[in-house]
Amino acid sequence: MKILLSYVITIASITFLMAQQEATLLDHWSDSSLVGSTTFDNTYNEVWGYTQDGHEYAVIGTTWGTHIFELTDDDTLALRAEIPGVVQGGVIIHRDYHDYQGHLYTISDEGNGNVLQIIDMTHLPERAPVVYSDDAVIARAHNIFIDTVQGLLYGLISRGGSPGNYDPLRVYDISDPTDPQFLRAYSEIGGVGFSQVHDGHILDGRAYLNLGPGGVMIADFTDPMDASLLSFLSTADYPQSGYNHSGWPTEDGDYYFFADETWGTDIKVLDVQDPTDPSVIATLDAGNDLSNSIAHNQVIACDYLYVSYYYDGLQVYDISNPEFPERVFFYQTSNIPHRRSYEGAWGVYPFFPSGRFIVSDMQEGLFLFDAIDTDCAATSVHTQELLMSVQELRVSPNPVMDGQLYIDHGGQAIEQLIIRSILGQQIISAPLIVDDRTISVADLRSGSYLLTAVMDGQPYQAKILVLH
Repeated sequence: MKILLSYVITIASITFLMAQQEATLLDHWSDSSLVGSTTFDNTYNEVWGYTQDGHEYAVIGTTWGTHIFELTDDDTLALRAEIPGVVQGGVIIHRDYHDYQGHLYTISDEGNGNVLQIIDMTHLPERAPVVYSDDAVIARAHNIFIDTVQGLLYGLISRGGSPGNYDPLRVYDISDPTDPQFLRAYSEIGGVGFSQVHDGHILDGRAYLNLGPGGVMIADFTDPMDASLLSFLSTADYPQSGYNHSGWPTEDGDYYFFADETWGTDIKVLDVQDPTDPSVIATLDAGNDLSNSIAHNQVIACDYLYVSYYYDGLQVYDISNPEFPERVFFYQTSNIPHRRSYEGAWGVYPFFPSGRFIVSDMQEGLFLFDAIDTDCAATSVHTQELLMSVQELRVSPNPVMDGQLYIDHGGQAIEQLIIRSILGQQIISAPLIVDDRTISVADLRSGSYLLTAVMDGQPYQAKILVLH
């Protein structure tokens, strides 16, 4: 498939001149008793977050295992649980995390004897017991990602079970969160083969797959047993390419920001309004032209791109205009000079309802930051999945084809009505009601949405599909 690239707007020099300010550090944790990896001398690796009953929890991986902290009301990190890794010590470079229905999934890709661990988070802050520890379906994986809408876990560069070989991508059914079931493996989609899927973002069947040396792919996993290709960009098809590492879509689903884990290359902005014909429309950097500057992980919440930028620490961009991102916040998490290695800021998680966010640094530990925009909180579907009290809302018809949707609310008064995109962006709030149980969605374009109705102080939620 040939993809025609639009011209690239290089904004490095522009961004450097724009106003930036240091993010506000609230707390920091590290443990000098823990060892660094023998490869990169990193004690710390990935971060994740979890929210339950109004409590926010930070998760960070180390060479020892998994550490869970509560983000307290006075903005400190309070240790609540520590779970030892099955493999520990200098062999461990990284661990990876994702959660689903009150369970935290953790895996590593180093050492012999590793297993998938599933941790029950619903007992926090008192405890977080391991309820599954087995290599029957996943023994090792480089990364994992969970489609929380479909209840599917994706193992990326993953192996386990029989025959136990590595596959670029594996799909698992976790509709029962503590009994993962292998569905199938992929090394080719739509005639495009790949040897690696280093990372990915998959939600409601739309998959952005980072193929390492192979470029980037957009695929449809609505049927996880028969995925289809939407588009593919090889490393020859976009500028400043290298090892295609990771990325994240905007909340309206129109753009995808990704980075190549290659020194001196910029982050790319991909226009995916037509996912079958994507094009790079801009690039952005950390405000310098250093040849050893290198981005690691990118996450989008509201109109902000949060980047753990290795030697450049935390970098935050205003992407309200995706064609002209503006670097607005930064924080230097370590003082290691730029060099041709991998050190510094590893991961970032910005989905707490309070707006606070966390960053991990490979050598320096866990950082807690104040919100950069107090109006941006709890809008992402990744956060909404953690709100355990949301109940099912009954609606009809679904799919909606005539623009009229009927809510079965049992005679309760609807106090608030919100429609969000499947990625969490708020689309419509309140003035939708036609009568006491009918709302109009005629102005929405075709696609999937999350409808939330608050009745008697209780949120009820339904996924709806609008077709025109």
